[in-house]
Formats: sequence, C-alpha cells, structure tokens
Amino acid sequence: MFKVFKAKKEKCRICKKESEYISGFLSLCLDCIRREPSKALKIGENLHLKARDQIGLFSGEGSDGVGCDRCAVNCNITEGEKGYCGLLKNESGRLVREFGTSQKAVGVWYHNPHPTNCVPSWCCPGSTGSGHPRFAKTPEGDLGYRNAAVFLGSCSSHCLYCQNTDWHDMASSCEPLLKKDELVSKIVQDGSITCLCWFGGSPEPQAPFVYEVSKSILDEIEKDRIFRICLEINGNFNWGQLEKIAKLSLKSGGGIKFDLKAWDKNLYRVLTGVDSKEVYKNFKRLNKFNVKREQPPFLRASTLLLPGYIDLEEISNIAAFISEVDTSIPYSLLSYAPAYKLDDLPATKKDFALTAKNVAENQGLENVNIGNIHLLQ
Repeated sequence: MFKVFKAKKEKCRICKKESEYISGFLSLCLDCIRREPSKALKIGENLHLKARDQIGLFSGEGSDGVGCDRCAVNCNITEGEKGYCGLLKNESGRLVREFGTSQKAVGVWYHNPHPTNCVPSWCCPGSTGSGHPRFAKTPEGDLGYRNAAVFLGSCSSHCLYCQNTDWHDMASSCEPLLKKDELVSKIVQDGSITCLCWFGGSPEPQAPFVYEVSKSILDEIEKDRIFRICLEINGNFNWGQLEKIAKLSLKSGGGIKFDLKAWDKNLYRVLTGVDSKEVYKNFKRLNKFNVKREQPPFLRASTLLLPGYIDLEEISNIAAFISEVDTSIPYSLLSYAPAYKLDDLPATKKDFALTAKNVAENQGLENVNIGNIHLLQ
C-alpha cells in the first residue's frame, strides 16, 4: 500500500529553504544537490549507509578487500563482510557466492496474463502485436497467453524512493530461492507462456542465473514457439554479462528497459547511492543491438517523475541523451507514488507529467508515454 500524502513543508539542511517538495528524510533541496555537491553527497552517503544497515545490507566497500566485478558497483569487500548485493561474502580472502549463480537465485516468479503490467507493455509484442507474426501471436498481441514474471531479490542500487521494496527482505535473508532446472522445466512445459520478464529489485547482481535460465529455455522450447526474453534493469550492469543476455533477448524478440533515474550525476548518487557512469555507457553500448531490429523495439527507457527532484531540466537532459542514441527509442515517464524513505513527497501532478512529455518530445523523441496514469494527482 502506498502512503497517503499530507502536505508538510520540510527544510533543506544546507540552504534552509522550506518546501513541501523537500524530503524530510533527505532534508536536501534539488538546488543544493546540484550546487553544493560535496556537502550533499556526504549527507546522502551517510543516509544510505544507515538505511541499508536497517534492512541488513552492506556498503560493499573496504580499503583492503577483494574486488568483485559482477555488477558495476565494483565492490571491494573486506574479509568477513558481504558485498553490496548481500549475496556474496569474503571468506578468508576468497569471494564465496552461494546465490545469484548459474544454478540458484534469490527471488520468486509468477504468471501475469497478457497484456502484462510491465513498464514497457505499451510498446511490447504481448500487448501491441508489434513484430507479428514472428514475435507476437496476433496483430493485437498475445491475449489469452501469459507472461512469466521473475522478481529477483537483489539490486545494484538503493533508491530512496523504491517502488518495489520486497527485494530488501529477500536480499538480507537470501530467501526464497529459485532453482534453475525447476524454473526452466515449468516454463518450457507451459505452452501458455510467451515471454519471460526479469525484474526486481534488479537483475544485475544475479546475471549468471538470468543468462543460464534464459538460454536453457530458448534451447529447449519448440523451434516455432514464440518466447521473448525481456529485462527491466537499472543498467548498473557488468557489460560482459549484459552483452551476453542482450544477444538472447534480441534474438527472441524481447527487449531491455533501462530506468534512467536522473541525469545530474550528483542527484543520481544522492537518490540511488551509486554512480550513474556505467548506466549511461551501457545504454549507449546496447544501441548496437537496437539498430538490428526495428520492430518490436529492443531498447526502451523510463524515468520515475519524483516530485521536487526530477524536474523538467532532468527530463530534458535525459531525453536529449536518448535522442542522440536513437530518436525512435520508446521513453516512458512514470508517475510516482509516495514510497520507502521519500514517502513524504507528493504523487506526480498531471500537469507536470504532460509538460514533461512535451519536453521529451521537443528533444526529438518519437515515442513518449506517460505510465501509471492512475497515480497522477
């Protein structure tokens, strides 16, 4: 359940400005995050550490630890400590990973009827019929068929406004478990399933499982069966892992949706706790696959319209970046509902969402959508 918002002005601890669009948890305004980054980043870092400690997750940082390159967080894990994802540990100078391997993952899965409620459903074959007959059952989509949704209990970022916090308990407890052979068998045997969507949390820390399950299913299903591999990610991927998965997704008719959370690098870090550099690099890298298939669109993007922090300047810059990559890439502007540590912020206003859509289109984007319309105020 999302929290009902009650307007209350909070004060920025740097400039002392008051506004209902300043989070009480952060106590930082957007202007100070941009203009006083050294102060804002220090405050943000401490808040993330405290919040992660409350849910049993770690920093993944150490001065004399062992490096991990499974995702783009690039942890340096001190002996006896766990990594940022919580799925591996430094034991006597050796990284030991029990979960997120090729055989086991922390997560759950379930069925969704088509059209599904995934973020890019407005442009995917299961909902629109895009790519029919090769990638969709009918010109209208896969009505009557189902999507296998795999929610992974891990993430390579820590968004203070996370809309799917179930992964917190899953990552800290490392349960429930998914087993590769069981998952592959159930999906292969169920002919009503036409696509597999990996989300969470986010797939990055458990990429080997994503790849092996996806590859095994595609290897085992009947040659003429429509079966798409899709991902919803934050993009903070190890490129080698992402490239392997992208090849499977492209071949299957699926796609990869990036959540481009913010443009300003300091704002991105304050909101998510991690760096944005590899996210935007990976998005551009994936365009080499995107240009190989016109329909259905392979590369997709979204941004959550977080009031007070994701303003029109952020949307304009993100849209300009996407447009430079490819103007046809679908971009969804998602309405925000109060959640997690920033639950004292209001929901997205309808007028702002409509203006943001115009701003994105003015940067040359041809396919811009407003998502979660029911949440708009």
